[in-house]
Amino acid sequence: MSLTLDSYRLLGRSGLRVSPLALGTMTFGEVWGAEEAESRRIFDAYIDRGGNFIDTAGFYAQGRSEELTGKFAQGKRDRLVISTKYSLAVTAGDPNAAGNGRRNMLRSVEESLRRLHTDCIDLYFLHVWDDTTPPDEILRAFDDLVRQGKIQYIGVSDTPAWQVARLQVMAELRGWTQFAALQVEYNLLQRTAERELIPMASRLGIGVMPWSPLASGLLSGKYLSGAPKSADPAGGRGAMLSAHGLVNEHTVAIATAVARVAERLRATPAQIALAWTLVNPSVAAPLLGARTLRQLGDNLGALEVELDDQTLAELEAASRIELGFPHDFLKMDFIRAALTGGTKLRPRV
Repeated sequence: MSLTLDSYRLLGRSGLRVSPLALGTMTFGEVWGAEEAESRRIFDAYIDRGGNFIDTAGFYAQGRSEELTGKFAQGKRDRLVISTKYSLAVTAGDPNAAGNGRRNMLRSVEESLRRLHTDCIDLYFLHVWDDTTPPDEILRAFDDLVRQGKIQYIGVSDTPAWQVARLQVMAELRGWTQFAALQVEYNLLQRTAERELIPMASRLGIGVMPWSPLASGLLSGKYLSGAPKSADPAGGRGAMLSAHGLVNEHTVAIATAVARVAERLRATPAQIALAWTLVNPSVAAPLLGARTLRQLGDNLGALEVELDDQTLAELEAASRIELGFPHDFLKMDFIRAALTGGTKLRPRV
């Protein structure tokens, strides 16, 4: 059954209702992204289609993304769910203006509120795990901001699964605000989140928001020949991907499989890649990162794509990863038989 942007869904175990595709604004204000006029067209088109979920960060374009998001949201703010993030320094030189600590969180939220022209942030993320700040410091600071009415829900991004689980359980036991959302890189080229992160989020009531569902454009069909079809703007991702060896035989093979499915279903490769992420029941809303209005329109077409079991199996075969220990060990037939005494047991859903 096809979806629309106003086919709203709950974010994790929270009562927050969001569109099935979130508009990521990392491209807003970047030299390699969309200038202001095009960014506004993208923003307005997304909302006109019924979309309500906008994602930004204080780090994007050194705060410019938040400024543009706040500007475009004026007059529409009440109907929107706006998420932003803290952790990454915008300027160098101050160690306490970076990281996950309470001081940086409180400083960052005030800057984000100002740039977004709002008095409350709907969803506030820890952007990147710093591996130094005590977890209770992070959670208590988040909870204080919720109690002050400056943020409503909290999320976590780019953090090891065991740390997220530790934080979530600690918050539950201490009566503090729990995470409603988890942002992770997840796409047909990067499926390692299936090992720990996504199962963890599913069990702990956290909605998954895949970032880079098109793998920085690698799944869009632009790199099937092993190189971009056209030159990227200065600082664009094509040069970065090539420089880091990400356009290789493995990625091209998966992208080719996606393109083959797209041709058969009369869709675009980007639509197939996005539709695949939506099949996962743990996924709440993949993040779209369009640089042009045309790209946005193409990406939204993913909502109308339906992937049958045969097609899903084809994509699975092309992109399969090894789950590794202990997952492979626990799936062995003789281990399963020994764990049930040779009887049949229906697993808990």
